[in-house]
Amino acid sequence: MMLWPAVTLLGFLVLTALVIALGTRSTARYEAERAEVASGHRHGAAEPVGAPVAA
Repeated sequence: MMLWPAVTLLGFLVLTALVIALGTRSTARYEAERAEVASGHRHGAAEPVGAPVAA
């Protein structure tokens, strides 16, 4: 009788923990990238794209 409410509660808690974990990782990655840009160090920055220059 109490099986489905317990399963529902457990599923809710698991999904909530998953959302929190993904949000924490995403925020940490965003803050690290923002700190790199602020300090002027960008690894793997692409060169500007333009028309080829004839020598």
